[in-house]
Formats: sequence, C-alpha cells, structure tokens
Amino acid sequence: MTSSAQGPDQGTDRGTNGGTAGGTDATADRPARPTANAMRRALRRARDGVALDVTEAAVLLQARGEDLTDLCASAARVRDAGLEAAGRPGVITYSKSVFIPLTRLCRDKCHYCTFATVPGKLRRAGHGMFMSPDEVLAIARRGAELGCKEALITLGDRPEDRWPEAREWLEAEGYDDTIAYVRAMAIRILEETGLLPHLNPGAMTWTDFQRLKPVAPSMGMMLETTAERLWSEPGGPHYGSPDKEPAVRLRVLEDAGRSSVPFTSGLLIGIGETYEERAESLFALRRISRAYHGIQELIMQNFRAKPDTAMRGMPDAEMDELVATVAVARHIMGPAACLQAPPNLVDDEYAKLIGAGIDDWGGVSPITPDHVNPERPWPHIDELAERSAAAGFRLKERLAVYPEFVERGEPWLDPRLLPHVRALADPETGLAREDAVVEGHPWQEPDEGFSLPSSGSGRTDLHHTIDTEGRTSDRRDDFDEVYGDWEALREAAVPGMVPSRIDADVRQALSQAADDPTKLTDDEALALLHAEGPALDALCRIADDLRRATVGDDVTYIVTRNINFTNVCYTGCRFCAFAQRRTDADAYTLSLSQVADRAQQAWDVGAVEVCMQGGIHPDLPGTAYFDIARAVKERVPGMHVHAFSPMEVVNGATRTGLSIREWLTEAKDAGLDTIPGTAAEILDDEVRWILTKGKLPTATWVEVIKTAHELGIRSSSTMMYGHVDQPRHWLGHLRLLAEIQQSALSNNVAGFTEFVTLPFIHTNAPVYLAGIARPGPTTRDNRAVTAMARLLLHPHITNIQTSWVKLGTEGAAEMLRSGANDLGGTLMEETISRMAGSSYGSYRSIQDLTAIAEAAGRPARPRTTTYGPVTEERQSAALASDGHLPELLPVVE
Repeated sequence: MTSSAQGPDQGTDRGTNGGTAGGTDATADRPARPTANAMRRALRRARDGVALDVTEAAVLLQARGEDLTDLCASAARVRDAGLEAAGRPGVITYSKSVFIPLTRLCRDKCHYCTFATVPGKLRRAGHGMFMSPDEVLAIARRGAELGCKEALITLGDRPEDRWPEAREWLEAEGYDDTIAYVRAMAIRILEETGLLPHLNPGAMTWTDFQRLKPVAPSMGMMLETTAERLWSEPGGPHYGSPDKEPAVRLRVLEDAGRSSVPFTSGLLIGIGETYEERAESLFALRRISRAYHGIQELIMQNFRAKPDTAMRGMPDAEMDELVATVAVARHIMGPAACLQAPPNLVDDEYAKLIGAGIDDWGGVSPITPDHVNPERPWPHIDELAERSAAAGFRLKERLAVYPEFVERGEPWLDPRLLPHVRALADPETGLAREDAVVEGHPWQEPDEGFSLPSSGSGRTDLHHTIDTEGRTSDRRDDFDEVYGDWEALREAAVPGMVPSRIDADVRQALSQAADDPTKLTDDEALALLHAEGPALDALCRIADDLRRATVGDDVTYIVTRNINFTNVCYTGCRFCAFAQRRTDADAYTLSLSQVADRAQQAWDVGAVEVCMQGGIHPDLPGTAYFDIARAVKERVPGMHVHAFSPMEVVNGATRTGLSIREWLTEAKDAGLDTIPGTAAEILDDEVRWILTKGKLPTATWVEVIKTAHELGIRSSSTMMYGHVDQPRHWLGHLRLLAEIQQSALSNNVAGFTEFVTLPFIHTNAPVYLAGIARPGPTTRDNRAVTAMARLLLHPHITNIQTSWVKLGTEGAAEMLRSGANDLGGTLMEETISRMAGSSYGSYRSIQDLTAIAEAAGRPARPRTTTYGPVTEERQSAALASDGHLPELLPVVE
C-alpha cells in the first residue's frame, strides 16, 4: 500500500521463521540449511535471470553473508531495469500521508496485534466506537495544510459482526455497515480536503469493491501468508480470525483485480511460516499480479514483537530475513513490480533494503503516528531523502495510486475521481506534483441521466448498420490489456477446452427421466447430458412429451424491441464482443429521448415489451437506470419495461450507495416491471472467472435475483454454454435455478418466468480469438441442454425458450422438438449477438416466428412478458406491421 502500516488485519506484524504464536523457540522447527551446491545453483539462476521455482526461492530466502550480497546485487539490477523502463531511473518514491484509524474494533483476533481493542477500553479512554466525521476531517485538513496528499484509512475487519456496540454506533449514525461509513468519509475527505483516500478496510467482498471504487483511487490488504496452518491450528497467529484464512485473502486480491482496483498487498514475515511457505506466498502474489495486472505495490514487512500480545515472546524477524525476502520478491515479481519496506521498521538499515531491490518507502506522515506500530515513529522526510541519496537514489513523492495507474486511466480510475487525481498528479510522470495545491473538489455522481445531446453519441445506428455494414473490427483496441493476462487465463481454461466424457448407464437414466424426472440423480442427469445418437433422440422425445403434458403444443413468442442504450463498458467480459471503449469506432450511447423514441416506435408496430440492457458505462450514474425506465413509461405508459441485468442492478446500487433492495424498489417505482436473468453465463465461479474479468460473482447474482423476486419483480433465467464449461457445470447451474424457483414458489413468490438457452457465439468473442474457448456448442450440446433444462427444471420453471438469434430457423425448430416451447421475441433490433458474429439477423417478423413453429409441427401464439394473453388491440397492431419495424423507418437522430 502506500503506508508501512496496512492496518490490524493487513499485518504490520510479525514473527520469526519456524516458530509458533505461543512464543516457543523460533529455531526449534527451523529446517536444515540448504546445501552449498543448492545455494550456488539458485544464485546462478538468479544472476542469469532464469525463472525461479518455489524450491529455489526457498533456498534463496536463506541466503546470508556473501550469498546474500550476491542475491541482492542481482535483485538490484532487476529493479534498476524496471525503473529505467518506467522512465524514472534512480528514483525511489514515497507518499506523504496521514494515518486515519477509523475504528480499532475488529472481529478478528490476531495474536500479534495491538491495534485492535475492545469497546470498554475505548469508552474508558473517552473515545467512540468509530472516529467521528469531525475527528476524521481534522486530521485530513491538518495533513492538507502540510502538503500531504494521501489519507490512509485503516480499520478493523467488520467490527459490527462481533461487537454490538459497533453495530449500534453505525445504526445511530445512519450507516448500514462499516463499508458505508468508510465510503461516506472518503467522499468527505475528497470534497473537503483534497487528499486521496487509500482504503484498508480488511477483507472485502466483490460488492464492497464496487461500493468503494468510486471514492478511492487505491485500496490495500496484506496477504501476509498463504500458510493455512497458521490460521487453522490452535495457537497459530491467525487462529480464530475468519478474515485471515488464506483462501479468503487470495479471493480479495482476485476480486480487486477483477474490479480494476489498484491494489496494495504484501507479506508479513516471521510469524511462524517456513521458508517454503513464504516462497509459496510470493508465487501466489505473482500469479494474481500476472492474471490481472492490478497489484500496484507489494510490502515486505518484518514481524516486531509487542508487549501484551500472545506473541510477545517471539523474537523479531532479523534484518537479513527481510533483506533476503525483498531480494527474492524482486526476482519473482520482476522488474515492473513496485516493492516497499516500511522505513520505520528497519532501524538504520536503509541502504541494505535499497540494495535488495525496493523502490518505495511507503506512506510517511509528518503529523500522525503509525497506529499499528506506535512505538516506531516515522523518519523525517529530509532524513529519508538523505538516506536514499547516500545509496544513489533521488527521493520523489508519489500519490496513493501509483503512476502506472494514473497513466492508464480507465478502467482503473473511476471518472468521479479523475479531477481529484489530476489536481495532484504530474501529467508527465504520474508522480505527485511538487507545486500541487491540496484542496477539496466536488465529488458527485455524473449528471442525472445521460448528459448527451438528443442525438446521443457515437455509432447510434449500430443496431441497424450491424446487418448492413458490420462491425468496424473484430476486436477492441485494448484487447491485450482489458481482459487480464491471456497466458494465465489459458492455463486455467485447459480443462474446459475439450468436454470430458463419462461412462454411465444411460438406459437407466432415460427410464427415470420418462418415469419421474424430478427424481433424477446427479449421476443420471450427467449421463443424459452426455447422451449421443439414439440415446439423445430418446432423451429429446421424453423432454418433448413432458413439454406437451406441461404447457401444451402452443409455441409462444413476444412482440418486443431490444434497446441496448450503450455499449461502452470496461468490465472485461471475455466472451463479449459488444462492449467497446468510449473512443472505439463502434462505441455509442443513446440519449434518453432516443430511448423513448425507440420505445414509441416499438409500440406503434404492436410491441408489448421493451428489453433494455447496456454496458457498464463509467460515466453512467446509478440513477440513470431510473431515468431510462421513467422515460419509457412517460412516453408509452402501456409498455412493459423488462430491463437491467443483475450486473446493472449491482452497478446502480453501488454507485448510488443504496442496498440492492432499496435500488430495486426505486427502480420499480420508476417503471421497472421485470428484469432479465442475464449476466448469469454459468453460475459456477470456476468457469465464471475465466469467462469474465469483472462481472459479479455467482452469490451476488443469486442475491439480486432473489431480492427482485421478493419485491414482486419477476425475472427470466438464462445459461450461456459451449465455451470453457463442462456438462457438470450445466447440471450445477440448472440445479441452482430449480432451487431458487422452488424456494420462491414455496413462499408464494412467482419468481422466474422462463429459462432461456444461450449458445455461446464464438466468432468475435475475445476468449475465442485468444485461443481459449471452444467454437460454441455442437448441435448435440444444444439438444441435450434444451432437453435437460425441460427435465431438470420441471415442475418449477415451465417455459423453456430457444434462441433463433443464435441458432437460426432450423436450429430453433429442432429445439422446439427437444423440449422448448418458446421462441423469445421479434427483437426488432439485436446488437449483442450480431456483434459477437451471429449470422441470423437482428429481427424476425411474426410470420417468421410462426414459420419456425410450423416447421416443428406446432401452432404459434403471442404472449406477454409473464406469459399471459395479449390484448386484441396489441395483436392487431402487431399483425398490421408483421411485428417488426418498417425497413425504411429512419434511425432516430
């Protein structure tokens, strides 16, 4: 991070290698020293720039004497090469900051921590459970007066989960949780002082990152260690601390990368880990850094024992331990990494650490102590400059967010923060401007609605010209950066490239499916999902029979218009060919009047619904979704508004600071009727994190859907398949949907309207262009998925929809013979699948849809969004225009 202290759970705290938290002899379990031959070999590989493995790294962590000097020399060369490439040779950086301990309450019980305390001690000292806004701003204002540019906000993990007093304080002050208070204080600091908040609230969720990203240019949390035994075994330094589980902390680092948050992490060395465990921790950090390119700095921090803690008897980590760790970290992380060692924890050994490969001193405060290490005062900045100069380096001030991320801009910096960052950043280097005036600037959501002329912006005719002119190029210009590291992704995706096959009793499974599909076991269901040849034919007949018995022979369709109001998006979904940067040739954003005009056009030709979704535009305020729904309802009161995927719901909620429930309630009041159950892809995070960099995780998708259903907002459900997934993932996805619907129905909630199969369109999908995904599902896959959806969702979800957009006329007819009963909509315009490379056009007339049903030997009839009957007036209007826009209808400008 930007400070030497990452907070109570971010570990500015300590221990020695091989010991235990209870204070036993740290050398008792120390492994044997590596052989001289092993050390020579590892040093040679380091000198030669050869990639190290975990075993070699563990050997080098034990380098001492001349070996350590050799290791540091090669590490320094790596660091110097990185500084040269970054355009700041011979520069070591620091951040001038203030330390704001927002609360010292914490739900964790780390055995080395003196930062965390209990409510009684705070009361006796005359303190509140949290710092008040006035206390926070007093520190920040004093820092601004002295030229500080960073406000390091550190605190305990979710104290309200452990301490009723913390929960009561938050409720009394009007905050739902600690994260809400952190967000509020960050905004006030930005507006009233101009300091840039760097947030260390502990183990955050994906949703927490969405809530905090608009108010802080950087965040942090120390990994500390990946040694699970130090968390899981009684007596371990992290025992009894739920947020210190290594898997949890690694997930936080990944969620930061997925959310494009510049993030600080690092290790706390000497708390009982072995050298191998320390090396494994470094490689875990490298893996995440490679995958997302979002770790802005790594702190190598040495344990310092403190009185009145369980680990007071542990010896401090020796300086050579820290130096060796820094040097090994430099070799593992490479020249581009930024490495920091806290200057207040290294005594007078500045030169050793510079020689080992650091390039940053972290946050240094002229007014506040290191509240995590209060006994270790910050050095004066002049002294730090002198020490750095003695080692041949110039000391330069940076911001809380590192210069590389300042220069990258979107999506790493939220548009609402850009004015604050630009006011302090040197436009040439991205470092801090020496002459910057530190003063508050307004922080606000972008203007209500779309701040665009009535003609919108960009290629607003894409919905029409995608069929006549096509897309400008097959990929966006930032293809190599926006989606994360393709090589790392390729390794993770290998298991899904070729679907596995299983040996199972298909006959028994078919018998059970025909008798009672609700009793299919997972093994039987998997056998059927793998069915081929005559077995697949039999499966489809069984599903079709069940369809006939459940919903009859009518093939339903809806006269609807898709309105994709923007395709500007930086989420980084690797399957999506629709998303564009704001500067790309195919990028566009519609104005509110254009959205309303398109809804009116649709109504005039018989539509009963508009389906509206868009990219996660960084300038889009969270309230804009309300404006969009309201604009349609004001123009066409009778139109059903089916809009906003769960990802858009979360985006709106986090940008407004509302809960998901509050946001959906306001959206419903604004005119939202139902939501599409898109953004589901595959509801298994194993697959999800290959398909997408930054989209919401499975648990959050489920939360949005369940909350919508509870509020009376029904939704569809979907599954996109045929990429890096396996039939076992399809099974898990369908089982989860059935479980959600069963729970809804048991509570007298209508829930899902239908299940929509979405075959993956590969042609222009980034994940396919990168050579990672399969070229979409086979016909066998489509038939099996459709049939099994009918069987596995019975009797909870009765409508199964197939996609003519993705399968074409013949493919859709085949699915109608395999258990499907619905063809979806006329669409009138369809951009998302067409941008991905679908060749089946952007609309179908009522005659076209009726012909597909007839090809399957079935009658067709119109429906509403919730599968009710359509009024005679709407049917007459639709038939008069044949359910699609006239070819000569002008594009709205």
